[in-house]
Amino acid sequence: MIARHIADVLLKTCTHYPILSVTGPRQSGKTTLLKNLFPNYGYVNFEEPNNRKFFEEDPRGFLKVHDRQVIFDEAQRVPELFSYLQVKSDEDKLMGQFILSGSQNFLLLEKITQSLAGRVALFKLLPLSHAELSQHQPDLRPDNVEDLILKGGYPALYDRPIPVSQFFQNYLETYVERDARSLVNIKDLSTFQNFLRLCAGRAGQILNIQSLCVEAGISAPTAKNWLSILEAGYILFLLPPFFENFNKRLVKTPKLYFYDTGLLSHLLGLSTAEQVYQFYLRGSLFENMAIVELLKNRWNSGRHSQFYFWQDSNKMEVDLVEVDGIETNLYEMKYSHTPTSDFFKGIKSFRKTAPVHRKQGKNVVIYAGDESQPRTEASIEPWKKLPEL
Repeated sequence: MIARHIADVLLKTCTHYPILSVTGPRQSGKTTLLKNLFPNYGYVNFEEPNNRKFFEEDPRGFLKVHDRQVIFDEAQRVPELFSYLQVKSDEDKLMGQFILSGSQNFLLLEKITQSLAGRVALFKLLPLSHAELSQHQPDLRPDNVEDLILKGGYPALYDRPIPVSQFFQNYLETYVERDARSLVNIKDLSTFQNFLRLCAGRAGQILNIQSLCVEAGISAPTAKNWLSILEAGYILFLLPPFFENFNKRLVKTPKLYFYDTGLLSHLLGLSTAEQVYQFYLRGSLFENMAIVELLKNRWNSGRHSQFYFWQDSNKMEVDLVEVDGIETNLYEMKYSHTPTSDFFKGIKSFRKTAPVHRKQGKNVVIYAGDESQPRTEASIEPWKKLPEL
């Protein structure tokens, strides 16, 4: 098993809260991590019909059997569980009593906020980060950025020699489509599949719902519903714009990104590193990869900084604005091996017009080259330095 960087934070937090919740996409390694990290805990998977039936028919009897130090997997499958856990944790007052795991974030968080607010610590586990591969499995780490983008981070691809395209095709059919159907009535699966591919073609771009609806042949409410389902299953996410107190007209529509560039590449029909390199939107793939790696680094260390992008009416843009307290850290992603002065345009424009109460943090350009270059406007860092950023 590849060591996960979130492990230390989970162990520490387990002593402070009666309940932990770990969500994330299917096959991201949640169950493996929790079983290895908490070997003395019991384990109940609510995907098993017998477990669901036992709880639904006799919840009090169920909790007499599983009364403490238990991992409840796919807990969103039994919504009534959360109310019983609220009462149980309040009565027993034991830290680390229960661990909830699930792959449908919307359902799980909805029940947590209703019943377990103040009693639960929330964590998200995404597929393997570049930092985890670099530190613990350097022999498995892709040598070039195109291979990293193509393969992504799902642990199964590093545990066994499974063909990448085969894994993602099975993943889509087994998990994504099944989960989507369990949350919403999708009458035409081919339309949903086409919608998902159209979303992939918009990765790294400002989301135009109207255009997406026209191409997919669906209504705006349906598109918004399907986007919510894909967000809930940790397939894609919307990066909001940063528009606080600027004196220019700014873009106020989110950008769309995928949580895993391997799945994104598969949806785009890319099957080799050479195809990634030649892809006309390779800059968006590189940007998507870098933003998700920075997100993984924050989540795995228990940090809760906020991520945005920034763009004004003159198309000046910063790919990622990280708000950490009163500081703003700026990150530009450039799929180029040669630094140029154009790398700094967005950062300089942001700093010139940023709100005065915002303290200037880091200015970083992440590029496809190999050497770090300190510059006056920003630090230029190679993509292999992502684990340190």
